[in-house]
Amino acid sequence: MPYITATDGTSLHVKDMGAGRPVVLIHGWPLTGDMWEKQTLALVEAGYRVITYDRRGFGLSGHPINCYNYDVLADDLAVILEQLDLWDATLVGFSMGGGEVARYLNRHGRARISKAVLLASIVPFLLKTADNPDGVDISVFDGIKQEIRQDRFAFLKSFLPGFYGMSMLHHPVSEGVLDWSFTLASMASPMATLDCVDAWGKTDFRSDLQAFTIPTLIIHGTADSAVPADIAGRRAADLIPGSVFLEYDGAPHGLFLTHAQQVNEDLLKFLAS
Repeated sequence: MPYITATDGTSLHVKDMGAGRPVVLIHGWPLTGDMWEKQTLALVEAGYRVITYDRRGFGLSGHPINCYNYDVLADDLAVILEQLDLWDATLVGFSMGGGEVARYLNRHGRARISKAVLLASIVPFLLKTADNPDGVDISVFDGIKQEIRQDRFAFLKSFLPGFYGMSMLHHPVSEGVLDWSFTLASMASPMATLDCVDAWGKTDFRSDLQAFTIPTLIIHGTADSAVPADIAGRRAADLIPGSVFLEYDGAPHGLFLTHAQQVNEDLLKFLAS
């Protein structure tokens, strides 16, 4: 079943691999479900059923003109869980994908879900407001959108090295990984790339956190410049009772690759607990 149809008719490209307890991996912006290559291999070899999918507007899923708010995105996730008849599932959301985990739990409940993982996630709220004074100024998100409008491909080329924490002296991923990531990101529609900046940058998930009544693992890197731990991972850990918070010293945003072995070990340990 490579495609599942969302409630508005949008085709969602889904990969369903392995057998066992299901683990649903939800990708970040601006990549696709294929970003989970390292985790998929480890999970399938450990005896889990792994489901990845391309968010609407990204990868091989349909590219509608609009409908990129988190209510719609959470409903897309719900359709996938229902169509694949998944129960006792673990939801793993990276970066923007953490928002789908939060909104899904609040909007659809936990009946099908046993555990949740927030990996370098944007939850609970990134935007600077009067009641979120440590957040990111709106001008940052508007600047990102302006760069995308001017030259989306130039933006991606400049964005991805920092995503993986690359510098003059530090090369945690290869040029091949940068090329691969650029290819995945280039597959997105320009509308989705733009509209999702508002979705992940300006959506307030603080009220959704009450729905995290299941075991929750939060992983964040101390060197994450895209989604700083101070306003995301650490705050989510403070607001989700009983959550387990693991902080990776020196890890950048793209830790699913730069720290893949550590992520996989901690994820498997959490799944088995």
